[in-house]
Amino acid sequence: MNAQLTTPISGRSPAGAVGNTPVLWIGEPFVAAGRGFWAKLEGFNPGGMKDRPALHMVATARDRGELAPGAMIVESTSGTLGLGLALAGIVYGHPITVVTDPGMEPIVRRMLAAHRARVELVSDPHPSGGWQQARRDRVEDLLARHPGAWCPDQYHNPDNVAAYAALTLELVTQLGRIDVLVCSVGTGGHSAGVSRTLREFFPALRLIGVDAVGSTIFGQPARTRLMRGLGSSIYPRNVDYDAFDEIHWVAPAEAVWACRRLAATHHATGGWSVGAVALVAAWAARAYHPGLRIAAVFPDGPHRYFDTVYNDEYCRTHGLLDVAPPIEPDTIPHASARVVDRWTRCTTVTTPVGAGR
Repeated sequence: MNAQLTTPISGRSPAGAVGNTPVLWIGEPFVAAGRGFWAKLEGFNPGGMKDRPALHMVATARDRGELAPGAMIVESTSGTLGLGLALAGIVYGHPITVVTDPGMEPIVRRMLAAHRARVELVSDPHPSGGWQQARRDRVEDLLARHPGAWCPDQYHNPDNVAAYAALTLELVTQLGRIDVLVCSVGTGGHSAGVSRTLREFFPALRLIGVDAVGSTIFGQPARTRLMRGLGSSIYPRNVDYDAFDEIHWVAPAEAVWACRRLAATHHATGGWSVGAVALVAAWAARAYHPGLRIAAVFPDGPHRYFDTVYNDEYCRTHGLLDVAPPIEPDTIPHASARVVDRWTRCTTVTTPVGAGR
């Protein structure tokens, strides 16, 4: 296997700060003594996990001649990839325009501006594709108005998937053996990339996907979502449906509970995805054979969530405060069995109608 990436690793480049993130054992009180899981703390990257694909997608596009030196880069993002692209713009000398929506946290907008990225805000959601489709439509408009501009298209770009080979090799070096992998699913990049490479080492690996209540990725109807960073109102082509052994949907209150419990007991903090993944990984540590080694990817840190996940007033307003999740998820036989509104598990994972195009 060739796991060489084109991302610069020199300590003289800001890109040298990306990667080699630590792992942390998450045990009691999430699970009983002697059980637990390993969390890969991607929040230790400068902007989070998506620094990896941002650098890799830009570097490979330059290598192929798709992205000219100094050309503008335009992309739709809820935040973390935007920070990664701002880093890539500094490393490779490209102006960055980020298209987002009113849900982007003020701290992220301010940091993007500090990194000299331009932020374009869409004002209304698309009638059927929600904020994501509205953002993508604005990207297409900007590309048409700026000849030579380039869009990474993180939802459908296979380089997004390939970028996670290095993360996988770090996990193998750190943990030695991995039997179960728990990943949040948004663009589908890291769940596909990490599981694909891990299965070259461990063919029997089980992959558990974690989605948001209200997300359409795995066949539920798209609805308004509070949580950002996981879930989607479109079908990203990077989602590898055949790779998943099961999928869990998690609600916002359940993710907030897990985030705050992590912070209080393990000094590990992050956003919606981190809480949702921790909840499911802890369940797997309780439900699966105790001899199995479980790894979970925590995509980011806490900074952009100070006004949401870690804000009592916000959580109280949205009914998210002190709502302990159940010990076990609900179970449905297939995604179309019913619309879920709380933590729910499904072991029949199929490609929804309309996905994979």
